Amino acid sequence: MGGEINIHSIRALERQINEGNGDVIELKRTRNSLLNISTCTPPEVLGRIFVWSLLRPVWHPTQCQDFAGLQKGSYNFLLVCHRWFEVASRTPELWGFWGNTLQDWKKRYQRSRAATPLDLVLYGNASDPAILFDEPLQDALRSRVVLDTIRQAHLMSHDCRILTSIISSLTPDDKSGRNESIESIILGSGGFTSVDASNFFARSHLSRLCLLNLTGRIRISSWDHLPSRTTLLTVLSLKIRTSPPPPTITPSQLFSILAKNPNLEELTLSDVALPNFTDTSTLKVPLRSLKRLSLAGKFRQLFGLLNRLILPETLDMIDLTGGGSTAEDVSQTLAPYMREHFQRDPKFQNLLEVAFSSFPGSISISVNVVTALDPPHTAFNVHPTDGFPPDVREQLFIDLFESIPQERVAFLNADLDLKLSEELFIMMPNIAILTLSGVELYEGFLQPNPNGPYADEKLLPSLEVLCLEDVFPVNGDWSPLTTYLVHQTMDNQTVSLEMVSDFPYMRPEVVNEIEDLVEAFHLREGVRMEDEQRLG
Repeated sequence: MGGEINIHSIRALERQINEGNGDVIELKRTRNSLLNISTCTPPEVLGRIFVWSLLRPVWHPTQCQDFAGLQKGSYNFLLVCHRWFEVASRTPELWGFWGNTLQDWKKRYQRSRAATPLDLVLYGNASDPAILFDEPLQDALRSRVVLDTIRQAHLMSHDCRILTSIISSLTPDDKSGRNESIESIILGSGGFTSVDASNFFARSHLSRLCLLNLTGRIRISSWDHLPSRTTLLTVLSLKIRTSPPPPTITPSQLFSILAKNPNLEELTLSDVALPNFTDTSTLKVPLRSLKRLSLAGKFRQLFGLLNRLILPETLDMIDLTGGGSTAEDVSQTLAPYMREHFQRDPKFQNLLEVAFSSFPGSISISVNVVTALDPPHTAFNVHPTDGFPPDVREQLFIDLFESIPQERVAFLNADLDLKLSEELFIMMPNIAILTLSGVELYEGFLQPNPNGPYADEKLLPSLEVLCLEDVFPVNGDWSPLTTYLVHQTMDNQTVSLEMVSDFPYMRPEVVNEIEDLVEAFHLREGVRMEDEQRLG
């Protein structure tokens, strides 16, 4: 970009502004008019900068894509100089956002041009929606449907009445447009009554739709129309639930949607959106562009679907949450899938996270392959509750552990009665961080059997940090811990110890002995203060 900045004139104007001489507003306008960006930036580029600064999207963990909204002073850039005002006036995207609430809509909808693409956003409940969403505002939305100028519709509310009314206004009739310009739809209802969006989806063609996210109590009576009209999806998230439930999406309907959207990158299905696979069909659907897969539902549903998908080796994440299964079901179904997943991608450049809820207890399992490290490391986490007997939990851990690349495990987090066989630790020579929960300090804690084949070896030769939660010293005896630390730190190996939850009183001489053995000894602040009070 050409043009020179008159730096001397700008500095002179800055001095006058700082000294308060003259009309400060006029001085600032004159100064700003001398800046290179004010005179040399093409208007279309400057307009895009305005749009990005004012309406840039922000990530929300449950709503896919949110909007930052219009903050106080958002349009102050209009006062910078005459050129900026002219450029902004000729940038229609700046005037196609009515705000985040119905109150905002009422203030701004009359100022927007009907031909300007509209980003319709509702992330707030009005105090009196029946008055605010009145007939003129409904007519404004209907006219947008006729002109087909709605670009995004992100509507989240706990008030099912207002959502129903808005969706009704957005539904084309026989004489109106077909909603072909909509690129992104997020519908979320947190109320107790279902919002029926069946007519909206049946009558809208949605040929440009790239993102579809339905959350909460959203009812759709039929899914047959989506495959034929919606073929550009990159994000599909269906986390819907209703009471009583609507007809669930069938496997054939789901597979048809997936097959018709080859560019799909993110797929999330949960609750009633995940179909029951009762047929015997062996049809498989390839998802060659998929990067993130998240499934939640009954245990058999998850793997019924997984076994029917062809996933790419470049997949970044699998996140599974299932319920209603036994520990045996987890071992027999999950372990083989994990094993196949890692074998299929020998470089381990994938992320597999699995969380299960089982009756009467629950279990959370995750395997995280960190590709940023060289070589890639694997984090393995198992957190069953007391609903599983200790022997069942331990066997489940072992079954799943055998399904992962054990030699790559660098971070192990186990909420178990950790009297595991020493062979397991021998298979994990690269563990750097070990977190144990619900620990009972038994004799020989984390040490090899003195009469076994590994008597002269360290079970954890690469350990750098040991983190203990909910430690229980039998009869107040901390010697198994100190004995282990002596064993672990021999040959000048350094290790840090963290104790991050409440535990019984530790005598000062034990604290001193531990601090002499480890590189760093960290206690949670509340526990540290309690100890200091006891020591008086």
